[in-house]
Amino acid sequence: MSLGLLGKKIGMTRLFDEQAGSMIPVTVIDVSGNTLLQSKTTETDGYTAVQVGFDDQKEQRVSKPDLGRFKKAGCAPKRIVKEFRFESGATLPTEHTGLETFTEGQFVDVIGTTKGRGFQGAVKRHGFGGLKQTHGSMMHRRTGAIGCRSTPGRVWKNQKMPGHMGDVPRTIQNLKVVAVRPEDGVILISGAVPGAKGGYLTIRAAKKKSA
Repeated sequence: MSLGLLGKKIGMTRLFDEQAGSMIPVTVIDVSGNTLLQSKTTETDGYTAVQVGFDDQKEQRVSKPDLGRFKKAGCAPKRIVKEFRFESGATLPTEHTGLETFTEGQFVDVIGTTKGRGFQGAVKRHGFGGLKQTHGSMMHRRTGAIGCRSTPGRVWKNQKMPGHMGDVPRTIQNLKVVAVRPEDGVILISGAVPGAKGGYLTIRAAKKKSA
């Protein structure tokens, strides 16, 4: 793994490609304020990595051990802290501002947490077609039988049923960096990424080659 980025989703907009004559939907991600907190080496920690923080936090909301770690790094407390691993013996960066990490045209993977949908039925959660729509059936959007009679006498594991929907980590692979705007502290990535506006994201170099 190489050095990645932490960011916050601002929203979506579009750019126009005059040469191709097409419109490109993009997600705007604020990546300003990425701070290198700590470098870890094989000799001291058993592996090679850098620890990156993002988005300032109030001191009273941070534990004393974490507060000491931030003060040692010479920065304000951070809301999000993540490690990016490197190969053993690799040369680690000495600073990290965010905007120099990726270039226009590069492909990346974006990791985020999807929007929470609360408790939902099987039709919305799993795309069930529903049962009879006849008058008086009372089964329009129900799940129907779930096959738990005398054998096995319980509900099978992973049975699709109503329950909590959303608010899970998801990775979208092979998204293209359309533009990097240092003056605004943002990068523009093609397509949609997981989560709502204001959600935190992790951006890393694409692990799979783009088609």
